[in-house]
Amino acid sequence: MKGTETTSVRAGYRRARGIMVSVARFLVVLVTTFLGLLAVTFFIGRVVPIDPVLAIVGDRAPSSVVERIREEMGFNLPLWQQFLIYLKQAVTGDFGISVLTTHPVIEDIGRAFPATLELATVGTLIGAGIGIPFGVIAAVWRDSIVDQIVRIIGLFGYSVPIFWLGLLSLLVFYAQLKWAAYPGRLDIAYEYTFVPITGLYLVDAAWTGQWSIFWDAWRHILLPGALLGYFSLAYISRMTRSFMLNELNQEYIIAARAKGLSEARIIWFHALRNAAVPLVTVVALSYAGLLEGSVLTETVFSWPGLGLYITNSLQNADMNAVLGGTIVIGAVFIGINLFSDLLYKTLDPRTRN
Repeated sequence: MKGTETTSVRAGYRRARGIMVSVARFLVVLVTTFLGLLAVTFFIGRVVPIDPVLAIVGDRAPSSVVERIREEMGFNLPLWQQFLIYLKQAVTGDFGISVLTTHPVIEDIGRAFPATLELATVGTLIGAGIGIPFGVIAAVWRDSIVDQIVRIIGLFGYSVPIFWLGLLSLLVFYAQLKWAAYPGRLDIAYEYTFVPITGLYLVDAAWTGQWSIFWDAWRHILLPGALLGYFSLAYISRMTRSFMLNELNQEYIIAARAKGLSEARIIWFHALRNAAVPLVTVVALSYAGLLEGSVLTETVFSWPGLGLYITNSLQNADMNAVLGGTIVIGAVFIGINLFSDLLYKTLDPRTRN
């Protein structure tokens, strides 16, 4: 009896130690990656040919004023001291004051990021909702005309510049057919009367029961969301096809067919369920890519998200806003990437060691 209890205690100790080691590794990777992101953004801010002091005081300011502001901002200190100050400010969320809006950058990001989050979420839902079935069908009908059509659709999504598709879609669906709403998040009739709670217009309008605003917000987000969804679909369908081809060649598929299971059950229940494990990472990375890569789409559709905010800030030499937005997007990408790795290990026990 004692031997059994001792073995159980040792097994519990090993499990606890394994969990602690995994958590420690996760924290080390998280901290190291974030420090690398901060280092890259810091040195980019120092090597670009834009003087942040002149962006604040102007080109015609007296040299005494320029030097005083430079000293107050710490730009006269050695580079390593500047980095430590930058690191401390970034960790506490202090990205400075935006020259363009005269507001703290963190407040501007807090207002702009929900728009990007909502747009990327709609795009990912469209991309995954259509891309996964497309990939499954292409794998099942491998080398058929259906497979070729799906691959051409994906190749077109990869090859055509997204800003060109955005301009073309506005010309066709807004200017000619009048199916889509004009650029922006809401009609002007609602823009100054609707008070959002979270910044996610669809969620806030549905939560407060303002369905007219909900459908208006949906009409505005559908076209840019579908555009991002198509861009995401191209990647997700291709990876789904690859994963499904690998699963359909496994021995358990042959065994399932030998047992007389229907082809639909084999494909959609057995094969897709096993392919869904690596697909989690694919969808998560696609989502992160839309969060950081929707700059051109937001610019074309005048979508007041983080991408448009960074673009306008860059055009006005507002480096505090540019670097602050870059850090936030990088941190979100790192977080989603690490979360997908943890979820992958949870779904597939073989990858935990």
